[in-house]
Amino acid sequence: MSQATTSKTATHGEQFMHAAEVEQGIEAIVNAMRTQAAELTDVRPGRDELRESYEDLMARAAAARGRGLLYPYLGSGLGNGALVELADGSVKWDMICGIGVHFFGHSDPGVVAASIRGAMSDTIMHGNLQSGFEPYEFSELLLEEAAKGSNLKHCFVAASGALVNENALKLAFQKHGAAPRVLAFRDCFMGRTVTMSQIGDSAGNRVGLPLSTLVDYMPFYDEGEAARSGVQKQIDIGCDHLLDYIKRYPKQHACFIFELVQGEGGFNPAPREYFVELMKICKAHDIAVWDDEVQTFGRTTSLFAFDMLGLGEYVDLVTIGKMSQACATLFTEAYNPGPGLLSATFTGSGSACKAGSEIVRRLLSGGYYGADGLIAQHHRAFKEHAEAMVAKHPDWFPEVEPHRMSPSPVSHVGGCGGMMRFSPFGGSKEKVGRSLRACYDEGVILFSCGHGPYHIRMLPPLGVMKFEDWPRVFAAVERGLAKVAG
Repeated sequence: MSQATTSKTATHGEQFMHAAEVEQGIEAIVNAMRTQAAELTDVRPGRDELRESYEDLMARAAAARGRGLLYPYLGSGLGNGALVELADGSVKWDMICGIGVHFFGHSDPGVVAASIRGAMSDTIMHGNLQSGFEPYEFSELLLEEAAKGSNLKHCFVAASGALVNENALKLAFQKHGAAPRVLAFRDCFMGRTVTMSQIGDSAGNRVGLPLSTLVDYMPFYDEGEAARSGVQKQIDIGCDHLLDYIKRYPKQHACFIFELVQGEGGFNPAPREYFVELMKICKAHDIAVWDDEVQTFGRTTSLFAFDMLGLGEYVDLVTIGKMSQACATLFTEAYNPGPGLLSATFTGSGSACKAGSEIVRRLLSGGYYGADGLIAQHHRAFKEHAEAMVAKHPDWFPEVEPHRMSPSPVSHVGGCGGMMRFSPFGGSKEKVGRSLRACYDEGVILFSCGHGPYHIRMLPPLGVMKFEDWPRVFAAVERGLAKVAG
């Protein structure tokens, strides 16, 4: 409670939230968590006495889900930064973090305390019709930072990245009338609703779905080709493709969806000038510029990737999610919709919104951003260890096989900021898959990206990652890859 708020002016809800016994209770919970988490200091195998019960839990999860889990991963409910304990008593390095959700790792005191405060509200979920202020506080924090370099003015919170993408698409469709088509990059991923599965460039994600959304796919910037033929050639190729689509379907495109660093497609970056020229064409032809930052948000050298690349003047719509816990669609005044278009029973839980606000504040005040911020420093540390592994085991890292429909990497190690990838075994899907399982068994959780070539990716918890953790993580990675190579 602020000093200006007295018991006479505060609501009963405010008095409850800031009562001394509540503060003491939160502190007691966090301290008890710290004590137990401090015991998790390194990778360890599962405990024999828990094996049978863990296998039973896995079987129950598979039966409920309808198929087995990708990894035998069921958390115990506790971790220590980048280390997580599973329900079989094993401890592993978590370098994928729920595909980017847990940027502050496991059992972070500040995030847990914020989540508890959010859970103390009179209801679990906030909604469009009835809500506390938590979603709007979260929105204000995002908009305050976004407004420094863009014309983004409004924000609508929702419970998942796919839903905020759906909302952005609705805003674009309404603004641009009857324009039914969408532009997106090859290898993009948008989520798993019916519409987002159609836009995402993965055939396996839309098997059996009706194809009712008209999507035109653009080539993404190809680093490998740019190294051979020059950056301008790649810009010309992209612009020619875009103009060809516009000529073929005049006034039919509502939006162009930009991933400024491709996520599922392979952690592919592109230079500012590539996006600028495409966005200028969109502006000239009244096509909404939609920046999809569900995976990049918070992970580059700026909170928003559009700020990292200086593209704020061009963006009309921005979607964010994953590490933010609550997700959001940000939009300019020109895309402020008519009544009824954006609504939801749920915008998000109190815990998610409070945790999201805590995370955004810490990101902005914790020295993470800039050319020498913590995220840039961690990316350099990752590259140093990954490149040392490549040099030590050149037979594990043959030349990556290019794919005619996907960008070709310029090196075995790449990515941007907190989006990190390395490419063993020539980018073979089969061997990358085996590598993931072998590394998991050795105590480090990873995932893949790319649609050919395939890469191993990391989305590590850089909010809590220590620089001395990197050699320990790569020791586990090296043990895993050795099993596949050997």
